[in-house]
Order: sequence, then structure tokens, then C-alpha cells
Amino acid sequence: MEDQVLCPTLLSHPFPPEVKAFSTSRHAPYALSQEDMPDNYAEFNLTHYCGDAPERVARAKEWLAEQLGISAAHIVLPHQTHTAHTLCIDQNFLLANEKTQREMLEEVDALLTQLPNICIGVSTADCVPIILYDPRRKVTAAIHAGWRGTVKRIVTRCLEEMTARFNTTPADVLAAIGPCISAEAYEVGEEVIEQFREAGFPLEKIVLRSDAAPKPHLNLPLANRLLLEEAGVPSGQISDCGICTFRHHQDFFSARRLGILSGRIFTGIMRRDM
Repeated sequence: MEDQVLCPTLLSHPFPPEVKAFSTSRHAPYALSQEDMPDNYAEFNLTHYCGDAPERVARAKEWLAEQLGISAAHIVLPHQTHTAHTLCIDQNFLLANEKTQREMLEEVDALLTQLPNICIGVSTADCVPIILYDPRRKVTAAIHAGWRGTVKRIVTRCLEEMTARFNTTPADVLAAIGPCISAEAYEVGEEVIEQFREAGFPLEKIVLRSDAAPKPHLNLPLANRLLLEEAGVPSGQISDCGICTFRHHQDFFSARRLGILSGRIFTGIMRRDM
């Protein structure tokens, strides 16, 4: 599915009709002013944790909310810090004031919910975004898996939380891996590989070495696919868009190409109340 952007702004992921699942591209669906001409944030970024102008973020979020048929307040994204912490978005969260909600979303790297018409998602710019749907229990989840979160098995922890809260069976779960950096582009240090070794990952499957490359390369999407399969999600129920953010930074944000002060891809999932 490499480069199969289904519209200028949103890349769709394959889920049942009651679910809207997508990753945002950099391309704005509306006309830009001269002040908004493309930089490391524009054209389209709705993550407010990365230094973009608040008015541009708000405009992007309002546009997405309109497409989803919900209020902008029902688009929920956490302040990610490469933890393995999860947060369930429930009625208590929705009833909390804005300040409390912001506090609840601090240092969270995965969200889950059973509520309809709530779009949960994560922000990435090379890290792996993973979205999950349990069609039997009607549970959605969104996970941010950088290499640190992957070593901590955040995917496994999120599935365990889905099971504990909603009695999810991993064999029922549908999963999608969004745009992220590919193994060919993801050079890491030996200290990173050592952490994966200590955590019990199969290095022969996820580490690429070459005489032409001074450092090893890490296959982060494959590492997370293996975690999904190890947890009991069938391989045939895991889709991967296959888009490398580093190679295609003109369409999808890549921190390794654009720097940390740049926009983020928002990968979201929402179950409609049908």
C-alpha cells in the first residue's frame, strides 16, 4: 500500500464500516494564507504539543471534527513521553474540566475507549502509530510506539488493559500500523539494540546489519507486529500501510528529516454510533 493516500489530507485504514480510522498527511484541505505557507508545521498539523501556532492547530482540528461529525473537544490526544502508560477515555474523563483533562493526558502513550463518537489518537513523526478495534466489545485503542515504548511492550500493555476493562479477547482484535520510519531508514546505536536484546526481542528478525552501513537498522513496525501476534492478534487481522515517513516526508511529517520542531501525523480511530 506504499503511497496510497486516499485523499489529500487523510489516509484511511481498513476497518469495518462503523469505524473511522485514519492518519493525517501534511496536506491541508483548505486554502492557505501567505502567512501559512508551508514550513515544518504547515500545511496541516493538529498536534498542539509540538510548538505549532495555536490558531493553525485549532483550524486543523476543527476541520477534522467537521469531517467526523463530532465536536473538536471529542478529538482526544495525549501528551506522549515514550512511556507505557495507558488511559481509558470514559464518562469521568468527559465530565472533567479542561484543566483536569490536560493533567490526565500527561505522560500517556496509549488511549482506549468503549464510547462511540469519541476520536482517540496519537501523534507521531517517525514512531509507530498503532490502532486497534475489538468489534465484539466495541473497544477502540490508539498507541504511540517509539523504540522506548516498544521495548516496554506498550502494545501488550494496551491489549492487557482492554482485556481487564472490557473483557477483550486478542483473537477478536483488528489492528493497523500507520505511517512510520522504515527499517531501511532507521539507523540506531548499539545501545538501543542491546535494550531490545535484554527485553527478549528476536534480533534476527528486527535488526538489519550491512557492511555498507556503520550502524544497525531497526525494524520498528515489525517489532510491534510481533508483539501483536505474541499477544494473540491473528496475523491476518493486522494491516500495515507500508509508508515510510523518512522517505516520504513531503507527504508525512518526519522528525528525522524536518527536526523535532515540526508537525506531527495524527493517527486516530472512532467508532460511530450506528
